[in-house]
Amino acid sequence: RGFFLFKRLKKHFKIWSCVRKLKRKKDHLEKELTNCISYHKKVSQLKNNRLQYITSKFSLALEESAKKDLAEIERKKSIVDQMNTFIYGALGEQKVVTTIEALSDDYFLINDFVVSFSPPVYFRQENEYIKSIQIDHLLIAPSGVFLIETKNWSDHSIENLSLRSPVRQIKRSSFALYKMLNNETLGLALDKHHWGDKKIPIKNLIVLTNSKPKEEFQHVKILSLNDLLGYINYFKPVFSKNETQRIVDYLLMFNKQKNIYL
Repeated sequence: RGFFLFKRLKKHFKIWSCVRKLKRKKDHLEKELTNCISYHKKVSQLKNNRLQYITSKFSLALEESAKKDLAEIERKKSIVDQMNTFIYGALGEQKVVTTIEALSDDYFLINDFVVSFSPPVYFRQENEYIKSIQIDHLLIAPSGVFLIETKNWSDHSIENLSLRSPVRQIKRSSFALYKMLNNETLGLALDKHHWGDKKIPIKNLIVLTNSKPKEEFQHVKILSLNDLLGYINYFKPVFSKNETQRIVDYLLMFNKQKNIYL
């Protein structure tokens, strides 16, 4: 009898347990259905609001929708433009190098001349201190030093860009270079004229490898690539071969160490 009682209790317990599980599942299902319905109501409301916004302000909505993609396109375009500028600049500089190679062995070319100054050089004309300079090309010739900046600009670029910035840059570089070359404490001693010490003339050139603008600037000559050799050869020698070589060695020394203490 006890055995049958135990089996009945066990059976009732299983039924009770199943009922509880069913109740929990029912409650959970109702909760899930409620949450699902609530979520879809919100989504539906948001989509409805978006539809109304697009309908009423189509142009603005289109602009906002494309904003992220446009920003990414603009970022990629900026990278491409920078690469193009670098490539065009390098091609322009190579054209200048190739042209100058036609000169005799009395001329010496230093490309990408870079030095820093400690302390900075005071440039009174612009009321600024020059901490460093970077020059595309330095041509050391019997007639002096030619400071050459290259611009590989198209006709369209020349019409839309200003040469004032590169002119200002070349003037500050020229001033700092003059201070270097004519500073007695730095150790460059050239032969003397009968009237006194020689000064090293610096001629400032901006070479346009494609087209030449009509603008003219004081102390800075704007040349086309075709006019470059003619302009350089126009000047008569003022230095001996030995003096020219000493100027070259002097500049190469500072270009190598990159830092000058004036």
